[in-house]
Amino acid sequence: MAQVTDITIGGIDRCRFAVVIPVYNHDRTIVDVVQRTMVLGLPVIVVDDGSTDATFDKLSTIEGVRVLRHRYNRGKGAALLTGFAEAVKIADWAMTLDADGQHDPADAEHLMRAIPATQRPIVIGNRQGMDGVHVPWTSRFGRNFSNFWVHASGGPIVSDSQSGFRVYPLPECLQLDVRSRRFQFEVEILAKASWNHTPVVEAPVSVSYRPGTPRISHFHPFFDFLRNFGLFSRLITYRVLTLRFLQD
Repeated sequence: MAQVTDITIGGIDRCRFAVVIPVYNHDRTIVDVVQRTMVLGLPVIVVDDGSTDATFDKLSTIEGVRVLRHRYNRGKGAALLTGFAEAVKIADWAMTLDADGQHDPADAEHLMRAIPATQRPIVIGNRQGMDGVHVPWTSRFGRNFSNFWVHASGGPIVSDSQSGFRVYPLPECLQLDVRSRRFQFEVEILAKASWNHTPVVEAPVSVSYRPGTPRISHFHPFFDFLRNFGLFSRLITYRVLTLRFLQD
C-alpha cells in the first residue's frame, strides 16, 4: 500500500485530519488495522472501550499511536466521543474506521476528496458489495432498516447509514447533542446533522467480509433492534412536536 503524501486532498489540508478507531475485544485484528492505518501518515487515536481480551496489551506494543482506555465498556458512541475530544486538540476533521478489518484504510483518500472546498460535511464511506453472499444478513438488513428511518427522522437520504468509515468535521459534531452512546450514535448523528444544517455526503469504499476469516461483531439483533426502535421513536416524536410548535 502506498503512503499518502499529498499535502492537500481536494483543497483540504490533510494535516488537519486525525484517525479515530474505537475498539472492543478485537485483539485478533486491531494490530493489523492500526498498522495499515498508520501508513496514511495521519495521527492515529485508538479508544479501547473496556476490552477484556488482549486488545490493550497488543495496542501497547505499537509505537506512535495515542491509546485511550475506558475502564469499562461504555459503547461505540461513547468511544467515538472520547476520540473526538482528543482529536479536536490537533485536528479539524476526525476520520473513523472500525477495528474488525472490514475497511481498507487506503480508501481514506476517497473520503477526503468527497469534501467540497466550501463545506464542512459528514462524509460516509458507502460500502460497495454489501449484497455479496458472504455479507451477514444482519448487516444488509440493518443498513436498509436504518437508511429508511434516518430519513424518516428528518435526516438525509443515504445509502449506508451504518458504515463506520467516515469523516466528521470538528468541533461541529461535538456540538450536535447526540445522546446515543452505543451503535445508535452513528445513525442519530446523521439526523442531528440535518437538523442543524450540517451537510452529509457519501463516497464509495471497499468492504471485506472474507469467507473463513473470523469476524467479531458486537451487534445484537434483538437488543439493538430495541435500541434502534427507541432511538427513532424519540427522534420522530421530537421532530413532529417541534414542527407542530413552530407552526402554532
